[in-house]
Order: sequence, then structure tokens, then C-alpha cells
Amino acid sequence: MEKGRLEAFSDGVIAIIITIMVLELKVPHGHDFAALAPLLPVFLGYVLSFVYVGIYWNNHHHLLQAAERVNGSILWANLHLLFWMSLIPFVTSWTGENHFTALPTALYGVILLLTSIAYWMLQCAIVQEHGRDSRIATALGLDWKGKSSPALYLAAIGLSFVDDRLANAVYALVAAMWFIPDRRLARAVAQREKQREE
Repeated sequence: MEKGRLEAFSDGVIAIIITIMVLELKVPHGHDFAALAPLLPVFLGYVLSFVYVGIYWNNHHHLLQAAERVNGSILWANLHLLFWMSLIPFVTSWTGENHFTALPTALYGVILLLTSIAYWMLQCAIVQEHGRDSRIATALGLDWKGKSSPALYLAAIGLSFVDDRLANAVYALVAAMWFIPDRRLARAVAQREKQREE
């Protein structure tokens, strides 16, 4: 399979995930600001999840741009990532509807944790295909953000049962860490293109 087909399929699934999330924002029955108040938790959950899905889409794009080819392992690792991402609308809706109570907030963290592990597995599959000395492996390097994110998610899952506001603050912190796309991969792509031009 060509890399472009994998990217197009992933883009389509991610677009559907975002569409499902926005459909959970129900139109209020009133016509004033008071009618919007009950929707605030749902909207805040939607914003955080939209940012997360956007981060994954952006970094997924850069990761696949840096890859030169895909194989069966990469295809399955990509499907594994999309599976966990597809559960984000469910936990987003549950946390919003229940005003970020302990169990929904914890499950939100579990899905984020499993999604981050799936993304790491996709990176590993790509590095394995390209080799440990490849440009993409060098670009990924130690990946401190990728390694610290699961630890922060685990902390937030525990905090959900102590104070859900702290848990949500940790989820927002991790999103802030990843908000800027991975420049290492963009540099690797630029170097490859420069070499092809020479």
C-alpha cells in the first residue's frame, strides 16, 4: 500500500471523529444565556477533545511525511491508534454530561493513555521498518514528550478520584505540551527533500 492511501484513510477517520464529537453539542431549548449554562461542561470537554484530536492529526501527518514507506505492521499500528481515537467522542460526551465527575474523568484519561501508547507503537513500527539508524529514528530521538505523557495521564487518572479539576488541569497541560507540532520530524522531511533536489 502506498503511504498516501494510509494518510487519506486516517484523515477521513479523524474527520468523522471530530464530526461525531460536535454532534454531541445539543441545541438549547431556551433563547437566553441561561439556556447555554448547562452546555458549558459539554462545550469545555468538546474543546479539549477537539484540541487532542487536532494534535494527533497534526503529529500523525508529520510522522507519516517523515516516513518513506509503510508495511503491514504500520497499517495495523495505525488502525490500533484510530481505534482508541474513535473512543474519544464517547468519553468526551460522558464527562461533559456528568460535569467531569470522578469515573468519567478517569475513563477519559484511560482513553488518552491508550491513545498515546498506540501512537508510540505506530512510531516504533515506522522506526522498525526504516531502521534504528534512519533519519526518522534520529529525528524522534529520546522523545521526552512521548515518554512523559503516559506518566502524566496515569497521574491524572488517580487525581480524578481526588479532585477532577486537577485531573483536567493535567489533561490540559499534556495538550499544551503537544500543541506545537514536532519540529524534529519537519526538519527530517526538509533534509530529505533538500537531498533529493541536490
